[in-house]
Amino acid sequence: MKRRVFALVVAATSLLGAEACKQPAEMTTGEALQAVQEASASGDAENVTSGSIEISTEFTIGQAAENAALEIRSFIETQLPCALVTVSGTSLSVEYGAKAGTCTYKGNTYSGKHVITVMKNDMANVVVNHEWTKLSNGRLEVTGTADVTWSATDKTRHVVHEMQWTRLSDGKTGTGTGDRKQKPLEGGLVEGFQVDGDRSWTGAGGQWDLSIQGVQFRWVDPVPQSGTYSLVSPEDKTMTMNFSRVDDNIIAVTVKSGEKSFVFNVSKAGTVQQK
Repeated sequence: MKRRVFALVVAATSLLGAEACKQPAEMTTGEALQAVQEASASGDAENVTSGSIEISTEFTIGQAAENAALEIRSFIETQLPCALVTVSGTSLSVEYGAKAGTCTYKGNTYSGKHVITVMKNDMANVVVNHEWTKLSNGRLEVTGTADVTWSATDKTRHVVHEMQWTRLSDGKTGTGTGDRKQKPLEGGLVEGFQVDGDRSWTGAGGQWDLSIQGVQFRWVDPVPQSGTYSLVSPEDKTMTMNFSRVDDNIIAVTVKSGEKSFVFNVSKAGTVQQK
């Protein structure tokens, strides 16, 4: 009997040791591809909303919020004759595509509804609330809200959002939140913007958590053209993504986890192909 108990203890100890030494499974090609597709769709959703936020920045800092709302209406009507814009106090309701004319701004063609409310407008800070209903750039559709705080001193904006998005090509969906800072690229906001912060979203496969470090976006691209993402998958695998521009249409994304790495090309249209 003593021998049997001893044998059972040894066997149990061996099993525990084997579990302790077991290494996490390496990232597969499929997992890397899924990560790029998820990051691309989430990034495109950020781009859709960032472009619409940019539309609402043309007003004089320090004036009454009601006057700021009127200036925003004038700018939108000038830039996007397709938009039906109504003003009530400090809020504007914008319906893109409700009228004839172009709906393209910074390379994106918009449809859907957008409510803009100027909450605060002084010489130190500007706070604007945004609400989107089926806002789309033709690739992806977004419904959600964001509070945007502008700093007049360092020319940055702080964006805190909650939104749902649907990719129109395949119906892929996501629901998430984000907290990030944006600032113009060296060429100015005409060229694009830099982002630092984080985003989290839940898709069909579970929750994704993204840390954003100095990535640079052009308005028309679904992924950054430079910088680094750190992404945690629903299976708790941590991956890094590095971005580099190949040409005007293609951005190369290098995904690495442990000793494994894969390279994918992402187009403006959001298609992903392994290199």
